[in-house]
Amino acid sequence: MRVIIEGYCYRASAVRDVLHELSTLENVEGEISVGYVGYYYNPQLKDCVFILPKVLVNEENKVFSRLDPHDIIDLDNCKLLTSEERSFIYEFAVWIYRAIEVFNKNNPKNDIVYRRQIAEMGKGKRMLSNTFLDILLSLLRFNKERHSFFTTVLRNLHSGYNKINWTRTISRSTAWVQDGTPVYLNPVNKKRQINTDEELIIIYFSILNHISETYGFPVDITLGFELIKGRKFEHYLKGYGKRRLKQIKYRYFSDIQLRLWELCYAFFDKAHQIHIVAEQREYLLVKSFNIVFEAIIDELIGDKDVPRGLKDQADGKRVDHIYSYRNLTNNEGDKPIYYIGDSKYYKLGNKVSSESVYKQFTYARNVIQWNLNLFLDKSEKDAALRKEHPIYRDELTEGYNIVPNFFISAKMDEKLSYADNVSTTNCENNTFLSRHFENRLFDRDTLLVYHYDVNFLYVISLYARENKYQKAQWKLNVRKLFRKKIQDALEEKYKFYVMTPKPGLNHEKYLRENFQELLGKVYRPFDDTNYLSLALDQKEDNDTLLTKLQKDYYVVECPLGENPTLVLSGEKTQNSSEAVHGHNGVLMVMMEKYTTKSANFSHGKLAIAIKMTVESMDIVENLSNIGYVLFHHRSDNDQHLFSVKGTCTIKAAGELEDDRYKNIGNKELYISVDIDTTELPNENLHASRIKPASKETRYDAQFTWLSDLESDNSKVAE
Repeated sequence: MRVIIEGYCYRASAVRDVLHELSTLENVEGEISVGYVGYYYNPQLKDCVFILPKVLVNEENKVFSRLDPHDIIDLDNCKLLTSEERSFIYEFAVWIYRAIEVFNKNNPKNDIVYRRQIAEMGKGKRMLSNTFLDILLSLLRFNKERHSFFTTVLRNLHSGYNKINWTRTISRSTAWVQDGTPVYLNPVNKKRQINTDEELIIIYFSILNHISETYGFPVDITLGFELIKGRKFEHYLKGYGKRRLKQIKYRYFSDIQLRLWELCYAFFDKAHQIHIVAEQREYLLVKSFNIVFEAIIDELIGDKDVPRGLKDQADGKRVDHIYSYRNLTNNEGDKPIYYIGDSKYYKLGNKVSSESVYKQFTYARNVIQWNLNLFLDKSEKDAALRKEHPIYRDELTEGYNIVPNFFISAKMDEKLSYADNVSTTNCENNTFLSRHFENRLFDRDTLLVYHYDVNFLYVISLYARENKYQKAQWKLNVRKLFRKKIQDALEEKYKFYVMTPKPGLNHEKYLRENFQELLGKVYRPFDDTNYLSLALDQKEDNDTLLTKLQKDYYVVECPLGENPTLVLSGEKTQNSSEAVHGHNGVLMVMMEKYTTKSANFSHGKLAIAIKMTVESMDIVENLSNIGYVLFHHRSDNDQHLFSVKGTCTIKAAGELEDDRYKNIGNKELYISVDIDTTELPNENLHASRIKPASKETRYDAQFTWLSDLESDNSKVAE
């Protein structure tokens, strides 16, 4: 096997024979580089040549961080590779072949893939074909071309099986006569002959099943054999397969049997000689692998159906990847925003060009303008789109929502692992900023682009397997991850607050009068105009502005994406931040027919009965932590959340005011609670998660923490 790295400049003398079939040209310095990725057979060398992607080499042009690409051209005779590195290259070549094959199938009209079918195995000229890919393709091809062989074997295996031999049955057993009819309780079946093909075929189809599950090659296994799977097949892979095939080789004499045995043995041995016809040419090459990589990333993270004008933009630019997902400033699922991505097929360590960064900013500006045009144009044809998309520009504050924007590059895992991992790129600058003004995040002209690396091995293998469930799961996970990483990067640069006006303040008038001072710093991510997000650059001196705002607003630090209505709930005093962080306990009150009963405590004064139970004692121990009351009836529907004013106290029944509503009458002790009568959003809370200690206490009040009620989506980057 010969190995060439895409784009690497080789000495012409070292690769001229290897690359003869590609008709490559050497430059004036006597060097040759290849712009293809893929596989082809070189009949002059009687060997195959793999051209592997340039991501295999690092920025110092080293393979595995230590080897010159010249050293591994003749892979089979390279003494510098470890066994793990050698095995990795064999398997990596399979994934590259498979990825190109899938791309070619999904894009039948492409003009970058060149393919000719592999030759048949036979008795002609010999080629030392010890590549793992050769073996896999030969195994798969045998199944397609020798289907009649398996059908014949299966028919012979079962011919006459379970057919009753009446002559032996009558002569060897006693009949019972019932209603004049003889009945034989132990009929003699015709025994089938032992077929020596069966074990070999079971091993063969078990190998095909492993190939399909591991690499995604489509395999048709229609014969009803019980296959070797799981741990048992792992045992075969670790050496037993070779030993067992040697033990049964004496059984086979025909050409087809011996050929099948040889293929199975080669799979377990990997370095066995296979005879194939060498006159026929075979190749699968792609001339622009960056296009394949872009298609892979788009398949794994992008949306296929996006509104016209977003992917192919009005100024002729085309976005690599775009998808709609939860915006960065809140967790409301009905307020998505478009994420813009650009895939960069570079050697690890290469920097993004200034031209690419500029284009990425232009993509974002075009998406913002597309959104504005959608709402400025009141045409009926776009009415449905306006319902699906929130407007990026907030009229109250003149602030603009943050548009997520990122580069995505491929990297080789240092441990040569195919594990899923995404990381911040190792480039010096992985964040790019474009702005017109300082300290204005929520400004149309403040745009940020982030740069992330994905494990090239993982995305190639995921794409090549064509497993719809695995791809959909990764798409969901990586979108969450990118959202979280962008939020984390923003919080490194900016400090985020939630602010709401104090009683008596004319909110809109204040914003108009202080418009210039607040422009680009505040944005309204929620429909409730009383809650604003405030973003301030951590490098700037913002004390004066904060002091001024705190005279008229409750201002509390609020992580990006958190629900500000929950963060600001509570007493709303000058120490509201302390109060919020110390009062995240929830008093859960079971209440059926809430609509009728709630009319009795519209003034916000309640008394919640407690008993000598585990639940009640838990409430008593956490009185000072209760910041919320949640009315529920053991389901996630018809929940009602309120913030607590002041501190809860324990009172005897006789100490309660006459107008305080008791949720249960005729009890000795109650928790006296005053609530703010403005109901809070609770779409992320799930009362059904909190179970009572016993059936006897299922109607009793309970204490829990707000975080225990929240959905996973509200606690992670969702």
